Amino acid sequence: MLDDVYQEVEHKMERSIEALRRDLSRIRTGRASLALLDGIKADYYGTVTPLDQMATLAVPDSRLITIQPWDKTQLGTIEKAIQSSDLGLTPTNDGTLIRLTIPALTAERRKELVKQVKKIGEESKIALRNVRRDGNETLKSFEKDKLVSEDDMRRGQEQVQKITDRFIADVNDILQTKEHEVMEV
Repeated sequence: MLDDVYQEVEHKMERSIEALRRDLSRIRTGRASLALLDGIKADYYGTVTPLDQMATLAVPDSRLITIQPWDKTQLGTIEKAIQSSDLGLTPTNDGTLIRLTIPALTAERRKELVKQVKKIGEESKIALRNVRRDGNETLKSFEKDKLVSEDDMRRGQEQVQKITDRFIADVNDILQTKEHEVMEV
């Protein structure tokens, strides 16, 4: 019964870590990455479609992303979708290929991005604490319903805290790595 609570807490915390990694992958580091285009969708014959389902995406070098649509008539649609996104990148269309040049980040922009990384990290830590709270409430309800003793409930809460500490340490490591990537020139 207690093991079920621990497994559920770990599972939810792992999902929070996955969400953190996904959110951080969308932050520009001055290097080209296809993860920048993950959230961008374009109108493809009346259907809103992710770019990777309507074009070949590639990173030929560290500062360039190329997008080659399978249907050349969609170049303008893809270009508009990129311009209307919050990437802050200007696509270059040569008639067969769209090029996205990733400009070098200024020191000021790097500091802004680090603040954004820290904010996302703090939101992730809050999510982990909420999972801890839910786990502890479950343990308290078990004790209230006389399913476990008070000592078992306390040991359970200590175990949930250990799990939380481990995941918060993971978040700190991930954030430190991302901050280093952002500040790297």
